[in-house]
Amino acid sequence: MTSVYLSAKLPANAREILTQAGLDISEYDGPGLISHDELLNQIPGKDILITPLSTIVDDAVMAADPDLKLIANFGAGVNNIDTEAAANRHIPVTNTPMVSTTSTAEVTTGLIISLLHRIVEGDRVMRTTGFDGWAPLYFLGHELSGKTLGIIGMGQIGQAVAKRMHAFDMPILYSQRHPLTKAQEVELGATFVSQAELVKQADVITIHSPLTPETHHMLGAAEFKAMKPTAYLINAARGPIIDEAALLSALEDHELAGAALDVYEHEPNVDAGFKALPNVILTPHIGNATVEARTAMAQIVADNAVKVAEGKVPEYVVNGVK
Repeated sequence: MTSVYLSAKLPANAREILTQAGLDISEYDGPGLISHDELLNQIPGKDILITPLSTIVDDAVMAADPDLKLIANFGAGVNNIDTEAAANRHIPVTNTPMVSTTSTAEVTTGLIISLLHRIVEGDRVMRTTGFDGWAPLYFLGHELSGKTLGIIGMGQIGQAVAKRMHAFDMPILYSQRHPLTKAQEVELGATFVSQAELVKQADVITIHSPLTPETHHMLGAAEFKAMKPTAYLINAARGPIIDEAALLSALEDHELAGAALDVYEHEPNVDAGFKALPNVILTPHIGNATVEARTAMAQIVADNAVKVAEGKVPEYVVNGVK
């Protein structure tokens, strides 16, 4: 019988699919996230590992389980897995692309609206000091209409964000390796520019690039100095894309108007300096934290486990192993 190890609790439909296929399931049920040592203890003898993106799966884990036939990552990004080591061991690594698009785009939209209209900041006021009543100059924010949105990374999520923010009458600039088709640009109201130009012109910048060696610290001190002092930064992609120390300094020095972060460079740790700033929104990596998205992700990882158990090729292999 094919054995599957779940290194975190998953939505119920994953276990249902695996059980119906007759797979032998074991699951981490301890407090918090599984430690690397615990994973090393549990993985030997398992055929398939289903793991969330919060768990590091390195070569040591793979070496501890010569029987491993699949690493199914519960997440679109795979920077938590040594995909090259897996390829060298002929272990396919899969992810869960596309199903997070709507949720992450909606969260990004919410962060942009909340940041510019100071909604979270206002909630904090009402829960503490309160206010004296409506006044013409009290607690002013900014409208989105007419503000230039800069999108770094115009993949599925970036395009979904552009579609939503275009409806708010925001001119859109975007940067990535290659431009979209002209038809796509017209539909989204988007203009292709260099990242340097985007950083200078945008009133709001949102990041939707994958984390790679090339995108690590893609935005740092130089980019923050080049941004408008009235600009806002949103990151619902991956934390290490931003040099957080440089971002904190830029915010403290009023080089930026504010920021909203859903991901962090040293996640789950958050620098206390960000918590002290009223113009910063912090959320606990909830970009795809919806019932709909997580259920769809569970479907993908479970279906891929069943495919491998049946000797079939799984979907969404990211490291070229078939």
